[in-house]
Amino acid sequence: MGVTEIKVRANGPLLVTGDNVTVVDRNGTPYTTAGPTIVLCRCGASANKPFCDGTHWSVESTDDGN
Repeated sequence: MGVTEIKVRANGPLLVTGDNVTVVDRNGTPYTTAGPTIVLCRCGASANKPFCDGTHWSVESTDDGN
């Protein structure tokens, strides 16, 4: 099994990579995902939560640099 890694993108989403990563909703129902990388929203403005749809660019979402 490969290592799961979460990368925090400056002013952007979380990139989750790894084998066998599952994202579940608050009821425990898994989301359907494709590919080895999952991109999660951090700005809260995505129309496709919990996944990033790029909206952070238009709302000019910024983080504290960490």
